[in-house]
Amino acid sequence: MGCATCSNLRTSSLILPWRPSSQILLSSLPSKLRLPKLGHMNLVRHNLVARNAFGFDENDSFNGFPITPNKLFMQEAIGAEYGEGFETFRPDGPLKVDVDFLNDRLQEGFLQRIRYAMKPDEAYGLIFSWDNVVADTRALKLNAWKRLAHEEGKKMPENGDVQRLMVYAGADHVLHKFLLWDESESERERLKHRFSQLYYGNLLELKEPMEGLREWLDAVSTASIPCAVVSSLDRRYMVEALEQMGLKKYFQAIVTEEDGMESIAHRFLSAAVKLDRKPSKCVVFEDDPRGVTAAHNCTMMAVALIGAYPAYNLVQADLAVAGFNELSVINLRRLFANKGSTFMDLQKQIVEKSPPKRKLTIDTIL
Repeated sequence: MGCATCSNLRTSSLILPWRPSSQILLSSLPSKLRLPKLGHMNLVRHNLVARNAFGFDENDSFNGFPITPNKLFMQEAIGAEYGEGFETFRPDGPLKVDVDFLNDRLQEGFLQRIRYAMKPDEAYGLIFSWDNVVADTRALKLNAWKRLAHEEGKKMPENGDVQRLMVYAGADHVLHKFLLWDESESERERLKHRFSQLYYGNLLELKEPMEGLREWLDAVSTASIPCAVVSSLDRRYMVEALEQMGLKKYFQAIVTEEDGMESIAHRFLSAAVKLDRKPSKCVVFEDDPRGVTAAHNCTMMAVALIGAYPAYNLVQADLAVAGFNELSVINLRRLFANKGSTFMDLQKQIVEKSPPKRKLTIDTIL
């Protein structure tokens, strides 16, 4: 890039282990659960057995990792509706980084242009959303809700449509609207905390990624196309889960909760910076229409995976596929074939002026 102004935006670090400066020990279960004494003791004993079975210790941590509430079960904003980005800090003050800024400052240098002319695939950057693109988190969340209902002696809705909505709704909404558990605020916080424990326990036992993903990552790795994965998970859980599935080697960058991004679009922009690719050369893999919109707000291409949402909800995507098995590197080239770096720029419609029609006259001979 050769620009001192944007030198701080690049990063040579790939996937580094996250080391917390201090561990936050969460409070234990509330002492007053408004239950009979015997029931309270049985509930505490039951939860202790369940936590130990999943690997949680007496400090509510999993295998040494403290469980902390985050944005995992909240709906994030789309972001970048007007091309706005995020703020980064430099020695001379804060710097606002938006979509146009990154497309301008992350231009290829002279040697890079020569290399990309010989190997055009390397100019692209691939950004994968974690939920239902890298890992089937729908099954993990649904299983966590079922286990929580079983532990609490509550009924779980059996309707498939209701269960599908539970997967995408926030924890508060699920507890109040779907499960109809009218609990006090302290009890609701305990239930959300326990749900987080169950979800993370399922996550760290995950062994297989989405079908076809490993083969697709092998193909893009052979073509030397850099990849990033974005999520609202904590970095330590993300790295551990990627290692469990054997996918860590494929991702040159990750964006997690520690990066402090406030919207889906900001995560995509942060991933573009870490990959050293301008946004207009990145392709986002998503399963959610909101993620597709965020990608387009960042001037990125969007490939949608049909499954969580039907195809008619993903028509705004540049390409919609049923699975990674349908993709090839040629698909990436075709996405950019007719659009180049200005595919999101407003274009003026050229109206050709047609020549005036000749008036025909008929001479009448009397």
